[in-house]
Amino acid sequence: MVDTMALLHGFTRTPRVRGKATGTASHVRHVPVELPADDEVLLDAPDDVLGPALVGAADGDHTAAADLLAATRRTGAWEHRDRYVRRLAAFARSRPEWLDAWLACAPRDPDALLVDAQRAVYRVWDSPARAELLREVSPLITAAARADGRDPVPWRLALDHARGARAGHTYFEELWEAAVRRAPHHHGCHVAALRYLAASWHGSHRECFDFADLAAQDAPAGSLTQALPLRAAFGYLTDGCGPEVPRERIEAAADRAVALSALLPTGHTWPAGLRNLLTYVLVRLERWPDALEQLRLTGPYATSFPWDLDAEDPLGRFLEVRQAVRAAVAAGASGAAAGPFVPVPGRPRGGQGGRVGCGDH
Repeated sequence: MVDTMALLHGFTRTPRVRGKATGTASHVRHVPVELPADDEVLLDAPDDVLGPALVGAADGDHTAAADLLAATRRTGAWEHRDRYVRRLAAFARSRPEWLDAWLACAPRDPDALLVDAQRAVYRVWDSPARAELLREVSPLITAAARADGRDPVPWRLALDHARGARAGHTYFEELWEAAVRRAPHHHGCHVAALRYLAASWHGSHRECFDFADLAAQDAPAGSLTQALPLRAAFGYLTDGCGPEVPRERIEAAADRAVALSALLPTGHTWPAGLRNLLTYVLVRLERWPDALEQLRLTGPYATSFPWDLDAEDPLGRFLEVRQAVRAAVAAGASGAAAGPFVPVPGRPRGGQGGRVGCGDH
C-alpha cells in the first residue's frame, strides 16, 4: 500500500503551500433562500451544447455529437469532453443506431472510438463476469488511446477498466503515469485513481485522503480536482470499515469544496455534480446553512449521483433532502429538524448491509 501510494504521489506535481481553505456560507444564518419549485427541478439535465447532440442522436444523426467532441479535442477541454463522452455513451446503450452509423462511416474517428469504448465498458460493468468481459474490451480502449495521443480521457477509461478487471498495482501505475503526463490535473483521472485505491485496499480511507489532499493542494484554482478530498470524504462517510478519520479532516474537505463551488457559475448544469455531492456531505455533517447555500447555487439541477446511493428515485430523494435542509435552517440549524431525510449510514440502495465504498461511484 505505501509503495503504491508513494508512486501515485510521485506522479502528482509538487504541491504548493496554501492556506487552509475555509467555507463562507457557514457564517450566514437564517437568510431567506429562494429555491426553484419542485416541479422545476430537472434530473441529469444536459447543457446547451450536449442537448442538441442528444437530440440529433435520438434522430439517428451523429453530426452534432461528432462536432461537439471534435471541438473539445481541438480546444483541449478535457473535463467537458470526459463528461460528454459518458453521457453520449450511456445514451448509445439504449439507442445505438447513431453511434454504429458513425463508426461505419468513420471507423478511425478518435471521438467515435472513444464513445464506443465507453459504451462497451458500461455494457459489461454490472455483469457478474465483469473482470473477464472487460478484458475483451481492452482493444477498444487501446484504439481510442492511439487515435489521439494528447487525449487523457481514454486513459481515464483505461484506469476505470483496470479497476473493474482487478488489474495489479504495477499495471495501474503505468496507466496512471500515462494519464497524468497528458493532463496533470484531470479530474476524471484522479477520481478513477481514488476509486482504484479504495477498491484495492478496502477501508484505507486515510490513504485515500492523503492522495486526494495532495492532488487538490497542487491543482489550479477553479480546477475540479480541488474537490477530490470531497470524494474521499464521501467514500468514508458511506463505507462502514477501516479506522476512523478525524472529523476535522472531513470538514476541511468540505470547506475546500465550498470554496471551489463559490468560484463556479451559479445555476449551471456542469457544476451541478459537484454541488449535489457537496450537499450530500454537508447534510451528513449537519452543516445545514452551508447545504442550503449549495442548493441555491445548484438551482434546478439535480444529479442521480449521489442520491441514487440510498434511493430508487434519486430526484425524489433530492427533493426530500432539500425540504429537510430548509426545515433544519428554519429551526435554527438543529440537526434533529432534518428527521428521516438525512442520508443514513448502513442503508445503501438494495438493502445490503454496511456502507458503500468510494470505489462504487
